[in-house]
Amino acid sequence: MERTLFTSTPRETPLFLQPNQHLIINGQPDMQSSGGGGGPNQPQSSHASTSRSSDSGDPNADAKWAPKLLRECARAISEKDSTKIHHLLWMLNELASPYGDCDQKLAFYFLQALFCKATESGHRCYKTLTSVAEKSHSFDSARRLILKFQEVSPWTTFGHVASNGAILEALEGESKLHIIDISNTLCTQWPTLLEALATRNDETPRLKLTVVVTASIVRSVMKEIAQRMEKFARLMGVPFEFNVIAGSNHLRELTKEGLGVQEDEAVAVNCIGALRRVDVGEREALIRVFQSLRPRVVTIVEEEADFTSSKNDFVKCFEECLRFYTLYFEMLEESFAPTSNERLMLERECSRSIVRVLACDDEEGLGDCERRERGNQWCERIKEANFSPVAFSDDAVDDVKALLKRYKGGWSLVLPQLGGDHHHHDSSGIYLTWKEEPMVWASAWKP
Repeated sequence: MERTLFTSTPRETPLFLQPNQHLIINGQPDMQSSGGGGGPNQPQSSHASTSRSSDSGDPNADAKWAPKLLRECARAISEKDSTKIHHLLWMLNELASPYGDCDQKLAFYFLQALFCKATESGHRCYKTLTSVAEKSHSFDSARRLILKFQEVSPWTTFGHVASNGAILEALEGESKLHIIDISNTLCTQWPTLLEALATRNDETPRLKLTVVVTASIVRSVMKEIAQRMEKFARLMGVPFEFNVIAGSNHLRELTKEGLGVQEDEAVAVNCIGALRRVDVGEREALIRVFQSLRPRVVTIVEEEADFTSSKNDFVKCFEECLRFYTLYFEMLEESFAPTSNERLMLERECSRSIVRVLACDDEEGLGDCERRERGNQWCERIKEANFSPVAFSDDAVDDVKALLKRYKGGWSLVLPQLGGDHHHHDSSGIYLTWKEEPMVWASAWKP
């Protein structure tokens, strides 16, 4: 997952259902849930034990209890079974913890989204989570988090290395470069590219970097980032101009003039985790905006999940969301120490995305969309806008392979192939896989 470094400090336990509180389902109170035996203040002790056990009676035989309970709850919400919803939410609340194992963490963060979906409170919850994150955000905390994450996982650095390789090759030999960065990744991608420009055999080109910021939480730290980028460029001896475009609520409204694109500049557009934040209905319009800039290359990196095609089928969308975040949480568990604060912060970041996807029904006025699409889905959209895929060179692929060797086992690179049984074989771009599961897709395009 491309990280946006949004940190938040939710309550340590959900405590969504208090004693004698009635769950409101579709505007109607569930009066049955306050009866004996099934009420939140009268738990049946066998629920917690049986949720962790298999039919054999061995409590350790089936450790993956959270996905089962979460799926049951999602189906109950879809079927509007208020008694079952209340019972399962209460059970999950008893078992969930942000400090436990992977199952307890999944239960904790998905419980919040399920409760919001059942009570139609997703909009309010999402706005609260975002507000808390913005208040606790600072440059120092963001910097520490992203550096630690990049140290233990290639989740973000994979896209940086692949995109930089494609950009450098597309702009080779040009004297005036203009990179339009629509990423919200705090410019951590660009020091490596500045270094590469400084060591080019020909004359060092002039680089203009225009960062398009759509999230207020990132906007607050851009002044500090600009100062550091300008200082590093001076150190590298690269003529450098840094611009920030902020306050745009709709990326489709970007224009060549607004971005300051000049006729004598060689333009590259870089999007890392940016397209999924655009409303689904506006994505084609944004890609057409890229076309109007006449770029030499457009690099796109997105997390490999499909929260779009199933958006009208809650259970199906929930299954895909649970699949993706289960893999992500397991990756964090193996990458960080158990007591890592950075791991906890990254997990907390997921809470907003999960609530946004599962409980907000694409309501307007909430900012980032979070509706991810798979690489082959993005390929269809981009090709329809008359872009052609650009293959990553052997040098770029070798750089990515060298990057992956720096990390623990489990990571690998999958290149596009013709045919095959997997969805990523028949689409453009390259994939970062974790334990053979494609997780991040990187691609390059030209008009």
